[in-house]
Amino acid sequence: MSVSPQQPTYRITDLAVEERPRERLARLGAQSLSNAELLAILLRVGVPGENAVQVGQRLLQQFGGLSGLQRAPFEELCRQRGVGEAKAAQLKAAIELGRRLLLEAPGERPLITSPADAAALLLYEMSALEQEHLRLILLDARNRVLDIVEVYKGSVTSSQVHVGELFKHVLRRSAVGVILAHNHPSGDPTPSPEDVAITRQIVQAGRLLNIEVLDHLIIGQGRWVSLKERGLGFNV
Repeated sequence: MSVSPQQPTYRITDLAVEERPRERLARLGAQSLSNAELLAILLRVGVPGENAVQVGQRLLQQFGGLSGLQRAPFEELCRQRGVGEAKAAQLKAAIELGRRLLLEAPGERPLITSPADAAALLLYEMSALEQEHLRLILLDARNRVLDIVEVYKGSVTSSQVHVGELFKHVLRRSAVGVILAHNHPSGDPTPSPEDVAITRQIVQAGRLLNIEVLDHLIIGQGRWVSLKERGLGFNV
């Protein structure tokens, strides 16, 4: 009876020292590593037949890149070969840390000079959400970001969103300006009549409170629309 040869295990240590992700990061900086190499550092070890870099490459291919990996439900990520609950948690935590880093240092808070600046803060994460979420970008007098807060999860309609509750977040942080943003899980960022109606309602309330509503962004899959640029809901 013949015995099938055992499948070899490929490890990071099988790579030349100068090609290992941790060593490359220490020598060249994190910006020099590929996405798969950065994932490999988080994953730490591979599986029989794949080292950690190859597992990272497989995950990127399977989920359609970093944005797809970020969209993946935690449970689905846990089921992937070579991942499991602990590694899935590490990956999700790394993504969240990257988002929070933008707002951590007051002197380095993002400056919003255009709708594109605001969209850049939200597009990666919000395009991955499977339900509608309404968020506020709170701004100081110099249009620097004070905070990004989520105020609602569910269908963003005038009957569901309470404008008074929304402005409590603005007043609590003493923000002088605010940008609204919500996502369309369908991936199509085309504003609906309801989007325009609630924008008009919030803009009017902001004027009464002397708080400028600068824009309302609709986030789709890799795309976004500025209602202010289109003149929708702001001509009141």
